[in-house]
Amino acid sequence: MREATDDQLSLQDDPAWEHGANSEVGRLRTVLLHRPGAELKRLTPRNNDKLLFDGIPWVGRAQEEHDAFASVLRDHGVEVLYLTELLQEALEFGEARNEIIDQVVDDRRLGDRLRQITRAYLNDLPPEDLTQALVAGLAHEELKIGRGLVYELMNRHDFVIDPLPNLLFTRDSSVWIGDHVAVTSLAMPARVREAELTRLIYTHHPRFQGVHRLYDPALEHVEGGDVLLLAPGVAAVGTGERTTPAGVERLARRLFDAPRSGHPVQTVLAIPIAQQRATMHLDTVCTMVDVDTVVMYPAVAYSLTAYTVTVGPDDELRVSRARPFLEAAAQAMGIDRLKVIDTGLDPVTAEREQWDDGNNTLAVAPRLAIAYERNIETNSRLEAAGIEVLRIAGSELGSGRGGPRCMSCPIYREAL
Repeated sequence: MREATDDQLSLQDDPAWEHGANSEVGRLRTVLLHRPGAELKRLTPRNNDKLLFDGIPWVGRAQEEHDAFASVLRDHGVEVLYLTELLQEALEFGEARNEIIDQVVDDRRLGDRLRQITRAYLNDLPPEDLTQALVAGLAHEELKIGRGLVYELMNRHDFVIDPLPNLLFTRDSSVWIGDHVAVTSLAMPARVREAELTRLIYTHHPRFQGVHRLYDPALEHVEGGDVLLLAPGVAAVGTGERTTPAGVERLARRLFDAPRSGHPVQTVLAIPIAQQRATMHLDTVCTMVDVDTVVMYPAVAYSLTAYTVTVGPDDELRVSRARPFLEAAAQAMGIDRLKVIDTGLDPVTAEREQWDDGNNTLAVAPRLAIAYERNIETNSRLEAAGIEVLRIAGSELGSGRGGPRCMSCPIYREAL
């Protein structure tokens, strides 16, 4: 296996490779995506619920839609990085390979014999094929050297290593806050390995050498879709189906303790949201499209509350009483009010477009956002408010319940 060279270890000094974000709307310069691939072909009516998909996507069309999404980003000056390419490059190094193989085979379902065989199989794979196995999974029938009781009693359609169809939603497994990265702790068992792969990239890829990690997968559950950077120094964190109150508390503590050079957050707004699939993350009901403007699902726009978390002189976390989210956010941001663009003119339209990720926009710059084309009413309201909308197709991409923001992890935004 390769060892890191002096040249590779100095890559973080390349001025073209800047990292960090202090807002949701600063000019987007670098983004991490995952182009859907063979892992989506593993979905069947038998396993799609377990793997958190509401339907079986047409993979070829999903890839076309994703390629168009990436093209829109590039057309607007955004550098697009692909997770699998970074992972494959990281796996050129022996330490990274050993680390991830140890984690993958540490699965009580396998038993000793199948664990040994699986480890040997993965050890023999070149980086490209190992990346494929880690992302698309390893089916029972593909492990030709499989032996032992566990292997014999497995259904031939089962997986020795489960696929990761939700890897498409790169927002959830990491979030940049200032010049620090939080590698998150994903709540659903089907997604745990996504965070481990992401952590591997930030730990071992030369591009990210020296980056400070705020958070790790072993900590309390926090998912990136619940984290909104409302303004420099202000973060809103939803707590509901995927992010726990303990996770919000831990993240706040880590943010307040972060090195001051990284422009850390001084205020965290903890926002309870309904613990159901339609509102699995805060960004399914609220995203930012300008420095003082959000697009929100009207059913919750004026009912969301927030607890303001700060740190006192005694270094203890201070938690305010619950207040209306819009009021607490405006105060923390230092503005008179946070403008709201409602999604939909009537309750039925609003509910339909919220389910179709109408609220889940990705800001490329202030007043410039990417949205699914099918959310006609929401997009019209955005444009009426002076927001330029870059429409993309999402008929197949949306089958895992995620929009443009879900599918993208900003690695570098220009500071506001």
